[in-house]
Amino acid sequence: MKDLMPVIFFGHGNPMNAISKNSYSDGWVSIGKSIPRPKAVLAISAHWYIPACAVTANLKPRTIHDFGGFPRELYQVEYPAPGSPKLARRVKDLINPVSVSLDESWGLDHGTWAVLTHVFPGGDIPVVQLSIDERQPPSFHYEMGKRLAPLREEGVLVIGSGNIVHNLHAYAWGSREVEPFDWAMRFEKQVRELLLKGDDAQVVEYERLGNDAMLSVPTPDHYLPLLYVLGLRKEKERISFPVEGVDGGSVSMLAVQIGGK
Repeated sequence: MKDLMPVIFFGHGNPMNAISKNSYSDGWVSIGKSIPRPKAVLAISAHWYIPACAVTANLKPRTIHDFGGFPRELYQVEYPAPGSPKLARRVKDLINPVSVSLDESWGLDHGTWAVLTHVFPGGDIPVVQLSIDERQPPSFHYEMGKRLAPLREEGVLVIGSGNIVHNLHAYAWGSREVEPFDWAMRFEKQVRELLLKGDDAQVVEYERLGNDAMLSVPTPDHYLPLLYVLGLRKEKERISFPVEGVDGGSVSMLAVQIGGK
């Protein structure tokens, strides 16, 4: 397994993390320094959640500021990573027979660039995004991850970007630190334990995990990127949690790394 690229799920949280120096952004910097430099990055972001399966195929993907109400400096951030039509076609081939379109209208949304601006600040590694098809059940996304497994042997870093717990209705906006909700802590702990046990089925069928799951994952968009990452895991492969924390009481910032040191 030493020749395999690791696979990483990032809890990206508040877009302000893109320009903030905190324990989360510091952790992302450390991850970038600890893993091999990839030939390219394939990102599955919670913020490209559409009724279709698509992969970006543009040579110069735009930096998408897909949020509102934040300071001006955040909208001025540009992440100039090139695209890779070659990788887009490779992803399309691997996903076959699932129909996937080569898309040149999307770019890099903040689920991708807010993290990568810390992990690979040079912005010189090609980045491609794969959409999350909102019409499909969790098991579909887990199986998609499995189909992408050959990329790990080809020097491609596959990342998922979302949050294991993501309830904005309960989120404490502002600078005041708050204690995490009990249900958020319980659900994050439960998922961590299932990941360490290798109990993929329960992680995939999270809706069966009870009320804590329903509060933690009121919509699936931020949880599903984890399932792509989990699908890429080899049997008994090492799993670690290089970034931890709960922001605003109801957003888990947990990062899940498969493989690597």
